[in-house]
Amino acid sequence: MSPRASAQEGSATLWVVALALVPMCVAAFVFVFAGAVAARHRAGAAADLAALAAAGRAAAGADADEACALARRVARAQHTELTRCRLTAGFAEVDVTAPAPAARTARATARAGPFDQPDTHAHR
Repeated sequence: MSPRASAQEGSATLWVVALALVPMCVAAFVFVFAGAVAARHRAGAAADLAALAAAGRAAAGADADEACALARRVARAQHTELTRCRLTAGFAEVDVTAPAPAARTARATARAGPFDQPDTHAHR
């Protein structure tokens, strides 16, 4: 065996390992990103449902504590957490968080209220 051949021995193994790691790293990134997107959508949907539930309960004559308790149950049923609930003039505004990959948290806010009443607190 020549000195040049012995210096290259095993280099193919290193290249194979290095090239195998690239798609594995890309796949890991894609899975984490997809999980974060899914968590954001879950938080948004849960916030919408919780706000609708609270506004509906308030429209039926319930007080803020009862309406927010329902919103909390709705959020929990969606595997999220209600972090804020506020009722103002029949409109409910809620904040919801959902666990996301890599120890992150997805957040969403939603507002709901009666359609026959103008929302004076809407963001314009």
